[in-house]
Formats: sequence, C-alpha cells, structure tokens
Amino acid sequence: MRPAREQHERIKMRLRLAGSSLAAVARELGVAATTVTTVSQGARRSRRIEAGIAAKLGVGPAELWPERYSAPESTPRRHGGGP
Repeated sequence: MRPAREQHERIKMRLRLAGSSLAAVARELGVAATTVTTVSQGARRSRRIEAGIAAKLGVGPAELWPERYSAPESTPRRHGGGP
C-alpha cells in the first residue's frame, strides 16, 4: 500500500475510534464527502478541511500530515482555486 493511502486509512481508523467519520467532518464543514476524502488522501489541499479532520482527533494538522507542514515553511501552499 502506498504511504499516502496508508496515512488515509489510519486517519479513517482514528476517526472511527473517535466516533466520527470523514462524512461527519464533511457535514460539519458543509462540503461534499468526496472533497474531504480527496484531502485526506493527499490529492488536494485545504487548510480548513485538514483542520476540521485534525480537530475531530484532538491534534494539529501537522501531526496528521507532517509532510504538508514541514519546516521551515509551515504555511501550506495553495494549488489551484479550491477550498
């Protein structure tokens, strides 16, 4: 399994253990469930969605996606015109 896929599966598992899901995060943020899944899989970036997933788990986004929030540039780059 690819590292991004493994990371996505770990996030889903942690959300299940916390009594939540990617779909629940999507409902709370008012976005499509597929959008949250795409962000979790690493195919798209959204600081708001990353923060929403992390908040459900009681951690910071950098703990879930360290490669996206690596030093020295801790601000994620936006690619395209998405959320």
